[in-house]
Formats: sequence, C-alpha cells, structure tokens
Amino acid sequence: MSDLSVIVITLNEEKNIRDCLQSVAWADEIVVVDSKSTDRTVEIAREFTEKIIITDWIGYSRTKKLALEQATCEWVLWIDADERATEDLKSEIRSVIKADPPQNGFEAARRAFFLGKWIKHCGWYPGYVLRLFRKNKGRFDENLVHEGVILAGERGRLKGDLVHFTDDSLEHYLEKFNKYTSLAAQRLFSQNRRAGFLAIILRAFFIFIKMYILRLGFLDGLKGFMLCLLSANYVAVKYAKLWELDFFERRNT
Repeated sequence: MSDLSVIVITLNEEKNIRDCLQSVAWADEIVVVDSKSTDRTVEIAREFTEKIIITDWIGYSRTKKLALEQATCEWVLWIDADERATEDLKSEIRSVIKADPPQNGFEAARRAFFLGKWIKHCGWYPGYVLRLFRKNKGRFDENLVHEGVILAGERGRLKGDLVHFTDDSLEHYLEKFNKYTSLAAQRLFSQNRRAGFLAIILRAFFIFIKMYILRLGFLDGLKGFMLCLLSANYVAVKYAKLWELDFFERRNT
C-alpha cells in the first residue's frame, strides 16, 4: 500500500490543532511546520507527531513548500489547522491510494462552518480544492494568499468532504480581513494589475450578486447574506488597496 504524509502549517492554533491532527492521525506521517507559536500549539502537536519544524514566518506558500520538502511518503494530504478530514474522506483516501490510480492528485469538496452555520450555497459548497497529490507530481504556487497546488498530470475528485471551521465570529473574520486583503492586493500589483473607481465599485457589486443571487446565497438565510456582504466588502477593499499601491508608486516616481 502506498503511504501518506499529512502536512500542516501553524501559528497560534491552540484551539484548532488537536481536532485537526486527530482527524488525520491514521496517516503514516504527520509533518507540522510551526511559525514560532506563543501558545500551546507545538505542545499539543507533539501528542501526534515528533516531526515538527519551527521556523520564522516566511509566508503561506513558502511555509507549505517547506512542509512538503519534509514529507517522505509517496502521497501528500495538505490540510489547514482549522480543517478536519471526515471519516468518509479518510476511508476514501485510503482506498484511492491503495488502488494506485492513474491520477496524480484529487480534489475534495470543502464544507465551511461560518458563524455557527454550515454554508451550502454562496459558491462556497462544494468548493473543490486539490489537497491529495503524489509528492513528486505537485508543488505549491507562489501566491501570497489563497495558495494552491500546481499538479502535473490528471486529477480526480473525492466524494468525501473536508470540513472547514472558517470563522466562528465576526471578530475572527475581521482579524484575517486586513492581512488577506493586503496580500491579495500585493499579488495583483506584482502582476501589473491596476484598479480605479469603477473596478472597486463594480467588482464588489458583481461578487455580491454572483454569490447571493446566482449562487443562491439567499437560501443560507441571514448568515448567507452576511457572508455575501462581507465577501463583497473584501473585494472592494482588496481593489482599494491595489489602487493605493499604484497611487503611492506614481507619487514617488
């Protein structure tokens, strides 16, 4: 049977890491790369693995690349600290890699728990993400945020869900908001993208209509409305920050 490494990156994930690692404790190897947490993250992680690498924070993509380099198994499952592998997903992954499939990677549907509710619409579910792949056939891209795996060869889809406890409060959402919008704007700026008034307004309006109307977000009730509204605001702020980067560059030249 082919073996499986699970890779996880952490930074002050004390409240999440035990449940996360418990959900993948069946793997042959667990690799944790921790960016100098100041809480009990590392202590808890040691209950599940001794393969823990401590490093300075070097960014999402580079940290995951470091974790991937430390993995020694043929197959790799990438999971975030606020995610859990369900029992169905566990059984399916085991069966898939045992069968030695022609595909080099597999996507899983990610089911998100947002403000105490499972989101079933808004374009968030099934929200397929490539998480299982042969180590020698996958690599992480260079994105500053929302990084992903670049896969060589065919990909398949798993039926089991990967559950994501994304935001349990608006405070938690907003804590990430500023950092993520800044990173996303920097990424666009590095790609020579620019934004003006219409881009900021229209892109935000479109994302709300897309998520709330076209992707049936209204069926998720008040939580769905809040998610769509916050997502539109995310887009507006991201492009406003892109405009700001361009403005200061032109002013300083």
